[in-house]
Amino acid sequence: MFIKRFKYLTIIVIAVSLFLGFILVDKTKKDEVLMSVVYQMLNNEHYQPQNLNDSFSEKLFDEYLETMDFSKRFLLQSDVDGIKAYRTQLDDEFKTGDFEFFDKSFAIIDKRIDNVKAIYQKALAEPFDYTKDESYEADAEKIAFAKTEEELQEYWRQYLKYRTLQRIAEKLDSQEKALEEGDDSIEQKSFETLEKEAREKELETHDKWFERMDELERRDWLSYYINAIAGVYDPHTAFYPPKQKQDFEISISGQLEGIGAQLTTEDGYITVAEVITGSPSWKQGDLEADDKILKVAQGDEEAVDVVGMRIDDAVKLIRGKKGTEVRLTVKKIDGSIKVIPIIRDVVVFEETYAKSAIIEKDGEKIGYIKLPKFYVNFNDRNARDCAKDVAKELEKLNEEGIDGLVFDLRDNGGGSLQGAIDIVGLFIKSGPVVQVLSSDGSSRVLRDRDSRVQYDGPLVVMVNSFSASASEIFAAAIQDYNRGIIVGSKTTFGKGTVQTVVDLDKVISPSYNDIKPLGALKLTYQKFYRVNGGATQLKGVESDIVFPDRYTYLEFGEKDRLNALKWDEIDEANYDALPKNKAFSEAIKNSNKRVDNNDKFKLIDEHAAWLKKQQENTLVSLKLEDYRNELKLIDQTNEKYKGMRKADEELMIRPLSIQLPIMESDSIEAKKINDWHKNLKTDLYLTEAATIVEEL
Repeated sequence: MFIKRFKYLTIIVIAVSLFLGFILVDKTKKDEVLMSVVYQMLNNEHYQPQNLNDSFSEKLFDEYLETMDFSKRFLLQSDVDGIKAYRTQLDDEFKTGDFEFFDKSFAIIDKRIDNVKAIYQKALAEPFDYTKDESYEADAEKIAFAKTEEELQEYWRQYLKYRTLQRIAEKLDSQEKALEEGDDSIEQKSFETLEKEAREKELETHDKWFERMDELERRDWLSYYINAIAGVYDPHTAFYPPKQKQDFEISISGQLEGIGAQLTTEDGYITVAEVITGSPSWKQGDLEADDKILKVAQGDEEAVDVVGMRIDDAVKLIRGKKGTEVRLTVKKIDGSIKVIPIIRDVVVFEETYAKSAIIEKDGEKIGYIKLPKFYVNFNDRNARDCAKDVAKELEKLNEEGIDGLVFDLRDNGGGSLQGAIDIVGLFIKSGPVVQVLSSDGSSRVLRDRDSRVQYDGPLVVMVNSFSASASEIFAAAIQDYNRGIIVGSKTTFGKGTVQTVVDLDKVISPSYNDIKPLGALKLTYQKFYRVNGGATQLKGVESDIVFPDRYTYLEFGEKDRLNALKWDEIDEANYDALPKNKAFSEAIKNSNKRVDNNDKFKLIDEHAAWLKKQQENTLVSLKLEDYRNELKLIDQTNEKYKGMRKADEELMIRPLSIQLPIMESDSIEAKKINDWHKNLKTDLYLTEAATIVEEL
């Protein structure tokens, strides 16, 4: 959750102006001003200013070293040793605006990138031997920097052999499938031809990659360095240089035509952080969080390799006009490779709005509300508002005479804080909903002041590992007030912080207009706490009833992010929880028994354990036969788990009475509703949630 605001603009303008008054007008002026402003902002406005000491310096050194060479394919151990003298000095350089370490490290990486060109070209000049029994370690964290040039060359040989092997295996699979299906449109080529073509394609890919690397200038590397500094404060604090600032503003406006996925970089891979509800990716259905994008193709054109590519360059390939097709080659968390075709479009905002249905079960009516996002439009009072919409859906469900309610916040990454407070207010009389602690030490208790209760019946709230921020505030309040039962993943995501975006051009004196634009800084400035005093940060909200899911054993969520702010607690707010409901404990006990004895849930848990092993198994065979067998085994295993999230018996889902005339007169709207209901009917998790409500 973030908002665009800034509390102490005037003060900072004055402070920075004074701080920078000594700077001379020369070629480094912009860099010095930028670093000074970032220093002032982080240490005056961040929720948890760092102690600029040796510990901070060591963290920054490690963070930037990973940025420089995450794959350990450029630097030698001697290069690292050569800059280790700065390991405890970076805090002092940050305070004084000194660039000695940065300039030295930039010179080293620039030289090494140039040296490696000859290495990859030589490695790809001769055929690889794929009958040899050897392996490649795909996890850079498990290897050390090369000690010698020869060792570095061997790293590159194995890496390029692995990448070429992937291409060969893909082509062999296509040829074999074509033979089986009698498809003569795909030419049957010999292994030698495929191997040669794969090496040539890999050479072309790396030539282009190094061309992009050559385009990186000192200011690009300085942006990486400043981001490494920001990353030491917490994982949500980040620097956006002018071009990225523009891209960021486009992305949060929601108006860009594309695929509707939030992307990040992890160890050189463009990784899917979130699939936006209502987006083309969401509608297509195959793209998931944690997918690593390997290649991007425009329709049936040749795919472009994006591994190691700057995220802004990759985004240019992924974005495009409405109606055009992009094909993403992704590596799933189980290690399988999949090509996902997506037709670009604008986000269908209607899909992000609250919607409801009726579940008929054993003669009872159970209401169901899905809220994909806590949406609000601050610039348009007449725009849709999540709290008003949920209130309307509750009113419709009450008119249907529902006996209970399932409120679904799965995959809801948050949004409007006020929206979460207002929706909690629909289920309680009034009182505190969340506590907010700011960077200046001030705290506020945010309350629901409406004494009306729009729904007072049995309530089950569904969450998962992707329920974050405002979703966690809602679930925590419902839990603290003993108002309902929380079901789903062991914990929610655990993001209990708020970010603000600061335009750095607005915090410097007008006398520095000649060096603008500087970019923007997104920084954490507030933290959320439950009404019981505990933070939602790191711990998230623990479900009262845990459903096994694919992320059960994986490192996932805020707690697994480097430099995440710690969990802590403050004083409890003055709130009146409902008496503990005896029916809750009985329903929880019964559900736990059903989940433990359900074969589908057992299968999901088994699959989650297998995914954990797959994630840890990073040693890849470079022998063609063994490599292909490994891929076939993954496919066979996935086939075993196919359909495990579908309930054995379909739920009875029907539209609200008020929707029936609309469905009769509008075939398009009818199809939308029927398609949605079709997915709900076989939802294993929803089936169990409905059973819990029934018991309440």
